[in-house]
Amino acid sequence: MADKDWHRRVIIPIAAGMAQTLPSASAPAGKDIQFREFVLLCACLMAMNALSIDPMLPALPAIGRDLAIAQPNDRQLVISVYFIGLGVGSLLFGVLSDRYGRKQVLGWAMVLFILSSMACAAAQSFPMMLIGRTCAGFFAGASRVITVGIVRDRFRGDAMARVMSLIFAVFMLIPVMAPSFGQAILWIAPWRWIFWALAILASLILLWMIMRMPETLRPENRMRITVSTLLHTVGTIMRTRSSIGYMLASGVVMGGLIGFILSVQQIFFDIFKAEQFFPIAFAAMAGCMGIGSLVNSRLVSRFGARRLSQGALIAFILIAIIHLAVILSGRETIMTFMLLQAMTMLTVAFTASNFSAISMEPFSKGAGVASSFQAFLTTGLSATLGSIVGAAFNGTTLPLTMGLLVFGSLSFLIVIWAERGKLFTRPNNRGLRDVEFEAMH
Repeated sequence: MADKDWHRRVIIPIAAGMAQTLPSASAPAGKDIQFREFVLLCACLMAMNALSIDPMLPALPAIGRDLAIAQPNDRQLVISVYFIGLGVGSLLFGVLSDRYGRKQVLGWAMVLFILSSMACAAAQSFPMMLIGRTCAGFFAGASRVITVGIVRDRFRGDAMARVMSLIFAVFMLIPVMAPSFGQAILWIAPWRWIFWALAILASLILLWMIMRMPETLRPENRMRITVSTLLHTVGTIMRTRSSIGYMLASGVVMGGLIGFILSVQQIFFDIFKAEQFFPIAFAAMAGCMGIGSLVNSRLVSRFGARRLSQGALIAFILIAIIHLAVILSGRETIMTFMLLQAMTMLTVAFTASNFSAISMEPFSKGAGVASSFQAFLTTGLSATLGSIVGAAFNGTTLPLTMGLLVFGSLSFLIVIWAERGKLFTRPNNRGLRDVEFEAMH
């Protein structure tokens, strides 16, 4: 009876209060948002995923003890099932946003994400935790794909790549601080408060979005949800070599990043015995992605998304080869691991936003469907490959490094196929610069 009363007194009133503030489909767009606030808000919307993953890393041992998780590698499921839900949810919400508008669909999904996080905070068993995490990932898929759709509503090509890089540069502040945030909560409260804090932060972002973000989908670009329109958009993706190629390449190379996220807590706790150093070390490595995203935003207009991302992918492979040589020679230390992983993160920053922008180039109409398919494909592929790497953890850094090398090499081969063997080009340079970027800026 106590549990039922708790849900009646807490969760239902919160959901009802949020529902009253959500925009309706017919609500008029407010005054346009300024460029800097637009970037910051989009970054916070996308950062909900990092907030749902990285603060959990230092808490995994405590979660494992309290929920009676027998095998250490099974603790990774707290992260893995979130990615599964994220991939499935990504397939749905972009489609809905193409029909009903970005703002309304994103608002409702965020309410349900908040409730799922509350359920995780109250979970009394491992299965209940996994159900809550899967649901949270499912609804968080909206923040990812709809944010990309919002950006694509306003920009395309190199302009979109630049905006996405700025968003990633701000967004990367979250994973830099997230493990320290999670560790700080563990010093003063049980691990359940990490989920409560997540629900509170998501609620604040939701209110900000409702009050400040206008509806970006133009009425003429709204699509009816029919099988024919969905098949048409997906068919366009499959027929457009650059779109499907860069989506696949992104999913494969990001598999290495997921493998890193799943393995890094055990690497620092079990291999290097550096539990207290972990939040700082993670921040240093993840911070390189933020630096890379900021640099990319400065360079992409000059050199183009293709040139920067393809060069970074080659560097990604070379770094993995060097790391493999260090491990096989018996010289791996915490410092070599951190240095080489930081360099890897730097290269990932140049591939993530640029690959996304290149694959979205053809879609001014149906950007939500295209973004959904992109997120579903890349998340499903990266989560599957990353889970293989995480499950292969054997007390060394070799499985992770081998995964990075294999995934980077395969991604490069896919890019060669997508570009028909012609690398470092910059097609349709003038056509991919939007006037609206300068107008907002």
